[in-house]
Amino acid sequence: MPSDDKNVRLYGPWAGRRPQDAAALLEDYPGPWWIAGGWAIEAFTGVPRPHGDLDIGIPRTDVPLLLAHLQGRLHVWAAAGSLTPLTTAAATVANGCGNLWLRASGADPWEYDVLLEHVEGSTWTYKRDPRIRRPLDEALWRRDGLVYLRPEVQLLLKAVHTREKDNRDLASCLPVMDQTSKRWLAETLSRAHPEHPWLRRLPAPRREDLR
Repeated sequence: MPSDDKNVRLYGPWAGRRPQDAAALLEDYPGPWWIAGGWAIEAFTGVPRPHGDLDIGIPRTDVPLLLAHLQGRLHVWAAAGSLTPLTTAAATVANGCGNLWLRASGADPWEYDVLLEHVEGSTWTYKRDPRIRRPLDEALWRRDGLVYLRPEVQLLLKAVHTREKDNRDLASCLPVMDQTSKRWLAETLSRAHPEHPWLRRLPAPRREDLR
């Protein structure tokens, strides 16, 4: 959730959490998780950027695991057009819910934005086009003991909005992405968003990959 003035007025401020804070919160958590969003871009490029919040990704099927882990630590809210508190580990989220917001109490700022990703077994699926799939291990990378979403996958997720900060993220990633990553992004954008302006800055996708 972008932390602009309008959203702060509506929903409240966000705390300035960092990836190391997420690692401390999720120590001994039994499921997979990773850092996503702008922090994943910054970790890959080494280019500092502003951060409105800290995004954590988990498989959406693991919501019960996360709720159990956070019991007594943070309050969890389902963010899907409106905010709904999830008060027990047995609470469920609607199919259309893509985010969970975490905070200590109603008097405190939001701390983490948890992104619920479609993962079946060991395969990640793009939520806007189920034809786009990738082994979860190949969608992630590791640095200094933390797991991050790969830049090409994060850029695909950002592409639907194409805000100015997303254009800046693309610009910072392109010089350090390898050709395999650039081609994957080009191929997936061509399939899911064939008129996307970023395609002009990426290698032309191979015809056989678009079948």
